[in-house]
Amino acid sequence: MSSDHSRAERAGSFSSSSAETAINPENEKLARLDQSEDGLEKQGDLEVGDDREDDGLLPQETEKPEPPKSTFKSSFIWMIVNTLATIGIVFTNKAIFSDPSLKLAQLTFAAFHFFITWLTLYTLSRPKFAFFVPRRTSIREIAPLSIAMSLNVILPNLSLAFSTVTFYQVARILLTPTVALMNFVLYKSTLPRNAVLALIPACAGVGMVSYYDSLPTSDVNIKTTTGLGVIFAFAGIFASSLYTVWIASYHRKLQMSSMQLLFNQAPVSAFLLLYVIPFVDTFPVWSEVPVNRWVMIMMSGLFASLINISQFFIIAQTGPVSSTVVGHVKTCTIVALGWMMSGRAIGDKSIVGVLVALGGIVAYSVVMLKEKSRQAK
Repeated sequence: MSSDHSRAERAGSFSSSSAETAINPENEKLARLDQSEDGLEKQGDLEVGDDREDDGLLPQETEKPEPPKSTFKSSFIWMIVNTLATIGIVFTNKAIFSDPSLKLAQLTFAAFHFFITWLTLYTLSRPKFAFFVPRRTSIREIAPLSIAMSLNVILPNLSLAFSTVTFYQVARILLTPTVALMNFVLYKSTLPRNAVLALIPACAGVGMVSYYDSLPTSDVNIKTTTGLGVIFAFAGIFASSLYTVWIASYHRKLQMSSMQLLFNQAPVSAFLLLYVIPFVDTFPVWSEVPVNRWVMIMMSGLFASLINISQFFIIAQTGPVSSTVVGHVKTCTIVALGWMMSGRAIGDKSIVGVLVALGGIVAYSVVMLKEKSRQAK
């Protein structure tokens, strides 16, 4: 079952978590890969196959714009943009959350990203661009998914605020086995045996990184993950996995594409958060927030928009192999940069866990792509 790779993102955005929404691009990747085999077809760092079973379920709209024509040059450029924007948003958000006055304003930050996501999609849907045809659904229908989307953004962001970038990114690898487990429990969907075997070292590697990265150190130059960071990471993985699984069912239930669904979700998520923000967030003295922090916040919104836009072209123009490669390039690059910034030595034991986890998830992807190719034949 490619289902654990295809139900979210992610991307639209994108992983801060609606990327797979722009906020979490890996979810879209999870969402797409999940719909191809019986659920195998995608985010979504956060959740991208271009042939989905759900396409047959969606109404055929004569006014629906044609996907952008694919050329190698344009596809390559959009993959570069998506990769750089995803890397940029992770490290920019980490820098923002390193400010104690902004670390506990997570809901406000998420609401800002949801607004940016909606604004981007609204612009893309205008006749001048016509990237997709917007469709509406009721708030009551979309509210449960919007709540899951909010948790899918807020919990991983809290993890990023209290952990290292390396741990944050490696922990997201657990999205794949968690979604697979949820699909098995809820829908009795199974994976090929070799795919299950590949997920064992992936999980073991994440466990090793969780242990070694959270050990206290006497060297103040070495950044470590706190206990809260680990808790938020695993809670975020559960929330993101649930969101990923729900995305696929909402695609079928509402007969909407990923962008149409995200276009409905984002404003409802932002609206719902407005009721909770005054009771949960701790606000800084806005006039005392440094100018460079405001610049970073604007950059984070810009990266979110770029992830949404580039994700559209990647989904439309490239196949699952290209999308999978892009996803792994992003993961490896973020992990490598995070490691270099953490101050840890090359011989640190947690590097073994990183390599084992990455090796496992790459092997899993190879198995699933081969399975999909076999089924296509």
